[in-house]
Amino acid sequence: MESGTGGSWRGIGAMARASGLTVSALRFYDGAGVFGPAHVDPHSGYRRYAPDQLVVARLVASLRRVGMPLAGIREVLEHRHDPDAVDALLAGHLHRLEQGVAAARRELSTVRDLLAPEENPMTPTTVTVPASALADALRAVRFAVGSDPELPVLHGILLDVAADVVTVVATDRYRLAVATAPVRALDGPERAVVVPADLAVDGRAGDVAIRVDDAGVSVDGRTRAVLEGTFPDHRRLLPAGTGGGVAVDAAELRAAVAAEGTRRVADADVTVLTVDAAGRIVVDPSADGVGVNAEFLLEAVDAGGAGQLRLELDGPLAPVAIRFAESFSLLMPVRLDEPAGATP
Repeated sequence: MESGTGGSWRGIGAMARASGLTVSALRFYDGAGVFGPAHVDPHSGYRRYAPDQLVVARLVASLRRVGMPLAGIREVLEHRHDPDAVDALLAGHLHRLEQGVAAARRELSTVRDLLAPEENPMTPTTVTVPASALADALRAVRFAVGSDPELPVLHGILLDVAADVVTVVATDRYRLAVATAPVRALDGPERAVVVPADLAVDGRAGDVAIRVDDAGVSVDGRTRAVLEGTFPDHRRLLPAGTGGGVAVDAAELRAAVAAEGTRRVADADVTVLTVDAAGRIVVDPSADGVGVNAEFLLEAVDAGGAGQLRLELDGPLAPVAIRFAESFSLLMPVRLDEPAGATP
């Protein structure tokens, strides 16, 4: 009988049957650099998998069934001989799944209100947070607020209230910004509403109370109407956040973008980022790296403030993650298909 690591070499069809992955999935994971065949015939293109690759393929299949993103799967495969590292990766993914369930509970808590608002008025929610922390969080995400007239819900900021943290989110579909503030006290159910982008919170010392009810959102006695519409689910876009990426000084990154120039792509100035052999982030407009809108990159860096950030690159077609201590931004990549041309 064939064991998990024994047996003979397999073609792609046999590997699909043995691993639980489809043929198309095996081709996709190969192209994404996650898991590929041990040998590809240069003439026929026939793929052959070594016997010891079956257990790896089954590992990939298991991780995909629980919704782990490709970047996380790649990390697990890279560290599969390090139990402590794998345990940390799996724990991080489980935590994100639990957050998703909690968010679903918050969303479902509004169903009765939507189905019969007259018979079931909204139960008010009052959350108390440090005023300065919430002011910083709102300031850190405003740069990503949308302006598309056909998507008015993106003109606001998502205010996601949980028992221990308030998360604020803004996106214009090309970039995403997330920041948090700790909760001092919560009275009422957890809720998620979209507030006007100019919602003001005084960054004074002490706490501020925010009330959400049928009238809207009230801060310091001033009530604002919430924005109608469905805000995108930001959680499915977030990378693993397992401490990866490259540490970069914000001021040095700004200086490098200004000094090295940009590539002009589709009427936009694009910064091209790569990682050199020493593991450092390099800005090089002529390189075959990851392209991001230069203006968006600088706005994200400025919104996070001074000091250190972590820049996470995961391939030319994967979003670029910019992580600060209390905030996080995600920039959609720009395809670098057109001829490069540096601009000063």
